[in-house]
Amino acid sequence: MTEDLGALLRKLRDEANLTQEQVAERSGVSERTIRRLESGTSTNHRMGTVSLLADALGLREADRLRLAAALAGPATATQTPAPAPAPAPAPPSRPPVHGLLADAAQELATEVRRRWRREEAQRRVHDPFPLPVRWEAAPAGLTDRAENIQRLGPGETPREVDLGGDLRSLAEVYRRIPSGRLVVLGRAGSGKSVLTIRLVLDLVEAAAPHGRVPVLFSIGSWDPSTTALRDWLIDRLLRDHPHLARRSSGGATLAAALVDTELILPVLDGFDEIAEGLRHDALDALNAASSPLVLTSRREEYADVVREAHAPLVWAAGIELTDLTLEDLADYLPRTTRTLPSAESAASGAGAAGSVWDAVLTDLRTRKDQAHTNLATVLTTPLMVILARTLYSESPDRDPAELLDSTRFPSVKDLEEHLLAGFVPAVYRRRAPERDTAGRRPRAPRTDPGRAECWLGHLAHHLVRLDRERQDLAWWQLGDSLSRPIRTTAFVLATALSITLADWLVGLLLTPLSVGELLLQGSLMGPAAGLAFGAVYAMADRSGGGAAFEPARIRLTLRPAQAGLGRRPLRTYTARFGRGLIGGSVLGVGCACALTLGRALAAGTSVTDPRIVEGTLINMLVLGLVFGSAAGIVFGLMAALEAPVDVTTAATPVSLLSSNRTTAARQFLILAPAFTLAIAFGGYVIVHLLRAAVGPLNWGIQDSLFIGAVGGLGGAAAYVLTFTAWGQWIVLARVWLPLAGRLPWDPAAFLDDAYDRGVLRRTGAVYQFRHVRLQHHLAHAFRGRHRDFAPAALPPPSDGAS
Repeated sequence: MTEDLGALLRKLRDEANLTQEQVAERSGVSERTIRRLESGTSTNHRMGTVSLLADALGLREADRLRLAAALAGPATATQTPAPAPAPAPAPPSRPPVHGLLADAAQELATEVRRRWRREEAQRRVHDPFPLPVRWEAAPAGLTDRAENIQRLGPGETPREVDLGGDLRSLAEVYRRIPSGRLVVLGRAGSGKSVLTIRLVLDLVEAAAPHGRVPVLFSIGSWDPSTTALRDWLIDRLLRDHPHLARRSSGGATLAAALVDTELILPVLDGFDEIAEGLRHDALDALNAASSPLVLTSRREEYADVVREAHAPLVWAAGIELTDLTLEDLADYLPRTTRTLPSAESAASGAGAAGSVWDAVLTDLRTRKDQAHTNLATVLTTPLMVILARTLYSESPDRDPAELLDSTRFPSVKDLEEHLLAGFVPAVYRRRAPERDTAGRRPRAPRTDPGRAECWLGHLAHHLVRLDRERQDLAWWQLGDSLSRPIRTTAFVLATALSITLADWLVGLLLTPLSVGELLLQGSLMGPAAGLAFGAVYAMADRSGGGAAFEPARIRLTLRPAQAGLGRRPLRTYTARFGRGLIGGSVLGVGCACALTLGRALAAGTSVTDPRIVEGTLINMLVLGLVFGSAAGIVFGLMAALEAPVDVTTAATPVSLLSSNRTTAARQFLILAPAFTLAIAFGGYVIVHLLRAAVGPLNWGIQDSLFIGAVGGLGGAAAYVLTFTAWGQWIVLARVWLPLAGRLPWDPAAFLDDAYDRGVLRRTGAVYQFRHVRLQHHLAHAFRGRHRDFAPAALPPPSDGAS
């Protein structure tokens, strides 16, 4: 007799001594799905889901077979194959959500609406009017069966669903799909991103189906082989909406709660930008989920993975974007010309209708030679039309008739490269647009087009060298363009400078040392501490600890009630204490060596003297314990002062940088006195305990205050500069890279200005290049000018791609 699946799963989980939440964290399956499986309310079981649960529970082969048998159900006496299970019904409308989760969903919807309205305005989608993005039904082989899309039972006849429409009616088209799953296909530059932004705005304006908040995700950075879809969505929500790090009543973050209760409608843009070897795994992961979603992709890449998997995205309807026509161009391009025609254009008749495009468009209609055919092919995608508009409609000294020169541009690719190459110089020759939003950064100084193109090329090359599919340009990752040895060297120098200055400043106030002795001591202690910090950083960076240097999603407050004192788990305190203990001990050992060496040199004593060697070893032990215990205690207690960010916070690159600067300043103001007191008074305790074992030790008030103050001021500054996202931004992006000529002195203002000019776009807390083709073009041009950079492999552009 076959066991009941829910009862068996619950029994095995109890035997593993795990809660549903713990199983959800290990497996990537939502807690809601686990609860439905165990209670028997879920009738749509998937073997992939059950396999994930089996892996999370660590089941033996025998128990896995029991689960498989329970999933298959009872067999008949004659072993007649069971009929195919009926498709699951369409997702029902959930009961209203109340309380903290409802408020979080409403706040998220407000942020999404505000963010993408601004982004649509920034891309000038409505100037003078939106390009006509049209589509047709996707080929049958790239969509699921109609009865599955409509979630019908056996024997039910599917009705015809009209997927026709235009940009203004996309949300209505989406609502006609019972499964809520849609695939949007199109060539590169065909308008998929603009279409998804409009879909998100339309859905959020009039509540999306089933009460979900549409959220646009750039899916190209997802690695399905290492990160479950649920975890990746939660991580992106936390990055772009930091206030969702607050805890819900169940203990999970609001981001996790919104995903698990299916209050998020994922709009996943750029399936084709996932690494080619991972697309099959990505499709399998999307098929394992049954919730509504929207997915965009280039057609060929999506078709390839469908053929490889022998199945499309389950329950998904599909549309494919079509090319622009000459009539579309005739309606659009002349209206983008706001300057008087040149004398040459007027003489030739091109300016008669007030547009430099009239003669070109007339020729495209009437002449069919190779040059005209090439240009007509290029201008079938919105991306190339926008590039052509930027170069010719907004530049009174440029004539688009040059695009018909078959000698300069013998092929479609040559025309595309010309438009891509001219875009950045064109937008940097004109005046930057006015900024009408209060609180924005001051305008960046006027930038030479050549230097701007070089800096943008460095950023594009940085992304492509890390991962040819990578698009997210995050301010806290700009330092990754430097090699690990260079980064380590930069932090060694920053730490050495911090400790040296602290030693000199405190020494002038608290010690009777002469100026010469003080200069010698600081010059030795700084480099010793720098090498110690550099070693700790190198170990953390090599072991993957660099992930800890992402922007903080918390703020620091001195009000324990607000910080949630006592509510953080013990493992948080333990982990912080352990990291502080290791780092502090290394710093203490380095300072002990520097102090002993400095005093030996000042006294004219040989460093090989047995007494000096013995004293050095004792100092290394004492200061290692003093600094290590002080750092461990301080960092452990710092967790009690952390509170979630303000609920009104929506992360943009500039706002996230500003909030992290504030957090870093507060960290320094808290760590400096805390380290000073912990080292000064903790040293008394440790010295008293060690006297019985190592003999007499000198730890006077003056010594304790001096060492404590130097360790407090210098150590806090070194920690902030080396182990926080904002500190690394200062050391690497604002000092080292500008000195090397790779970035301007104010990278944040430059990036913001590039966004204002339309070269970059914003996706939550990160920037992206306007289009991946522009990113690859700039990276390729940069490598051509800097042969010292290692080449990065780029996917070859397809014919006619834009």
